[in-house]
Amino acid sequence: MKKVLAINSGSSSFKYKLFSLPDEKVVASGMADRVGIDGSTFELKLADGSKHVDEVDIPDQETAVKLLLKNLQKYNVVEDLSEIAGVGHRIVAGGEDFPESTIIDEEKLQKIYDLVDYAPLHNGAEADGIKAFMGVLPDVPQIGVFDTSFHQSLDPVRYLYPIPYEYYEKYKARKYGAHGTSARYILNRTSELLHKDPKDIKLISCHLGSGASITAIKDGKSFDTSMGFSPLAGIMMATRSGDVDPSLLNYVMKKENMTMDQMIDILNNKSGLLGVSGISPDMRDLKHSKDKRAILAREMFVNRVVRCIGAYYADMGGVDVIVFTAGIGEHDKRVRRDVMKALEFMGVDPDFEANETNGEKTITKPDSKIRVMIVPTNEELEIERDVVRLAKLD
Repeated sequence: MKKVLAINSGSSSFKYKLFSLPDEKVVASGMADRVGIDGSTFELKLADGSKHVDEVDIPDQETAVKLLLKNLQKYNVVEDLSEIAGVGHRIVAGGEDFPESTIIDEEKLQKIYDLVDYAPLHNGAEADGIKAFMGVLPDVPQIGVFDTSFHQSLDPVRYLYPIPYEYYEKYKARKYGAHGTSARYILNRTSELLHKDPKDIKLISCHLGSGASITAIKDGKSFDTSMGFSPLAGIMMATRSGDVDPSLLNYVMKKENMTMDQMIDILNNKSGLLGVSGISPDMRDLKHSKDKRAILAREMFVNRVVRCIGAYYADMGGVDVIVFTAGIGEHDKRVRRDVMKALEFMGVDPDFEANETNGEKTITKPDSKIRVMIVPTNEELEIERDVVRLAKLD
């Protein structure tokens, strides 16, 4: 039976899911953690629910890939590596070079490396993962699935910044967005659940996790999205600030005798929920805290979500469905409740009883003018389907 790997590489990890074809069942999943760092581990979860974790030295991505393939054979997930017919890789930034998913060759791999400034925390590691797989499975097609591709449908009115136009002409300085693979899955799955054509739904996807973004979808395409040139922009996140006045940054940098690189590190890693609360970047740690700053951080997060939804509601001329997804969106009933209460003026009629539990469903009443839903995202499944299509495995 043919199988497809979906890979999500990070700077010190990679997560994976192995799908069987054609039933799209997950037969194995897990991650290599702390790659290149002391105390690294490799985890494999099997379809029967069993889990195997090994503490093993993993100095680089290639070692992690070899460990993955070795363990798939060790636990009889695959009898022979020839069963792996394709590998799909989530890549955050494709710039304007990659308007859609594609088979990666050496030239395209170099382009991914060249785009590292667009997503400094992601692209280099993701390219390293592809390079490792190319070395270990040289005859297996490697497919790049870019988070930015879904947003290539944005109009220049929405993707350009009001700075000198020459910076776009010279450096492609513009909004690219992220979480596009998730938004594409949410559009397709929501349309399926509602028995509607994706082109007939005005949808706002709220991907609320450690990284958080909101995407407006109209006519089956990305209409606008909150992340910008990099995943740092947009709404408040776990450790990322989201949008901040650049003059404020300059002011603080002068006061603190700080470089731009130091400030960018603070905005990426020490801001957001962590920066405001001073307690944790994890919404679960702030949920029941009585600390004033923890409460403030949650209220600010909800506020930024509401403001973004309101802007997209106005710009699209209305919305049919608002979807909560990702870690916070799928599991934090209080965030969902507070956002819905703030949107009652738009015609959202919350079903607070339905909202008390998680899972794929509608959480507004039947007569609500705007439907609100929980739809768990599945980026790996979307990646698997791109591999099947591009590698012609169907």
